[in-house]
Amino acid sequence: MTSPDFADLFQKAQQAQQKIAELQRDLALRRVEGESGGGMVTVVATGALRILEIRIEPSLLESADASMIQDLTAAAVNAALTNAQRMVQEEFQRASINIQLPSSIGPESPQ
Repeated sequence: MTSPDFADLFQKAQQAQQKIAELQRDLALRRVEGESGGGMVTVVATGALRILEIRIEPSLLESADASMIQDLTAAAVNAALTNAQRMVQEEFQRASINIQLPSSIGPESPQ
């Protein structure tokens, strides 16, 4: 059994770190939506979990029911953030498949 090449391992770790940083930048530019009230309130969020936009149907505003507007807005924000978190998780899972450690230091290595 050969010992791992630490220079190679370090280089692979740096490459993985760069890929993660690129993925984070890409996700911060992606947009997802969440809605509530059958689309009466729509929220746009990024993969960086930032809210970009809140759209409220004019008919809802005309109802002057502040409590309902607040509830629907909170629900739409939560839906958008959940969708963004799901997208981020899926992308990181896909990316982790491509990051492999040398077999000499994997889980089957003697301790």
